[in-house]
Amino acid sequence: MRLHERPVLGICAFSGTGKTTLLAKLLPLLRGQGLRLGVVKHAHHDFDIDHPGKDSHTLRESGACQIVIASAKCIASIEERPPRSPKPCLADALARINAANIDLVLAEGFKAETFPKIELHRPSLDKPLLCRQDNNIIAVASDTPMDLPDGVTALDLNDALGIATFINAWLGLMRGAEASA
Repeated sequence: MRLHERPVLGICAFSGTGKTTLLAKLLPLLRGQGLRLGVVKHAHHDFDIDHPGKDSHTLRESGACQIVIASAKCIASIEERPPRSPKPCLADALARINAANIDLVLAEGFKAETFPKIELHRPSLDKPLLCRQDNNIIAVASDTPMDLPDGVTALDLNDALGIATFINAWLGLMRGAEASA
């Protein structure tokens, strides 16, 4: 499924399961396999990448609704949202991704949205399996073997290379589906 100009695959789980930890292991493995990756992360809390004392912060505080900070190393964009704005959805975040520079977008979080996802599950956290209610979950990576619904692939949460291999195979299927469409 494509929500964007490039395939999007989610990594979803309850807080504390290890989404960011796994992504930090997957990114260099997938990059080493030749993929150019974008990541979109959902935040449940307020955050700010800008800080007092910086010119960009002074300009925002002075009334700029958008700031783009550009250097030889990176470009960052900050957009102020009006008070009581609705929570941004995955499509809002994906609109900020430059698809020309990537092959795959990995989305951390956004577990309630409709798009292909790998669920991370640790039975020791005593949380329910999301794949029992979400037909968009294509695989479950767990630290314990378990029975999964038909069509959901079981992955070892502690085997980042195995998960990267699964993602690459899934991406190949996505590309094949695009070519035959």
